[in-house]
Amino acid sequence: MKKILILLPIVFLFGCEPERGSDAWCEKMEKSDKGNWTLNDARDFTKYCVLNQKPE
Repeated sequence: MKKILILLPIVFLFGCEPERGSDAWCEKMEKSDKGNWTLNDARDFTKYCVLNQKPE
């Protein structure tokens, strides 16, 4: 039972995150501090938001 109580908040935190490459994700990334982006964030932002390629 304790494992469920520990994992439940983690599931809700990640469940609310917009799908990478979606319009909502692009808007969220535009508003976030670019200094906190990872290399994957920058690559995916360029791919999905700048070049407008759809996620697979």
